[in-house]
Amino acid sequence: MKLSPAIPIFRIFSIDKAKEFYVDFLGFKWEWEHRFSEDAPLYAQISRDAMTLHLSEHFGDATPGSALFVPMKGIDEWHAELTQKNYRHARPGVETMPWGRVLSVSDPFGNRISFCERAE
Repeated sequence: MKLSPAIPIFRIFSIDKAKEFYVDFLGFKWEWEHRFSEDAPLYAQISRDAMTLHLSEHFGDATPGSALFVPMKGIDEWHAELTQKNYRHARPGVETMPWGRVLSVSDPFGNRISFCERAE
């Protein structure tokens, strides 16, 4: 038996806002999307490096306001990249915590991602 990495699902309410945040700001790649019909809710997969997320407009798939903790390396480079984009809805900083240096962002739907370069 071998477990694979989990893929979190975040609830979204606007495809345009999701793309603006996840693709334009955070630099994720929009890999694929699915609908059961043209008027059905969207279900999509995005990724950046080894991180994969699913985004869903479906009522029962996820709860708005969820949180995700992402261990990473290179938090200063990440912070510089995001700052350079001058995204009008977020200007995240890096906070030093006992467990590491953390950069947190909230998407337009209330979901929060905390990227953490762990303390050694």
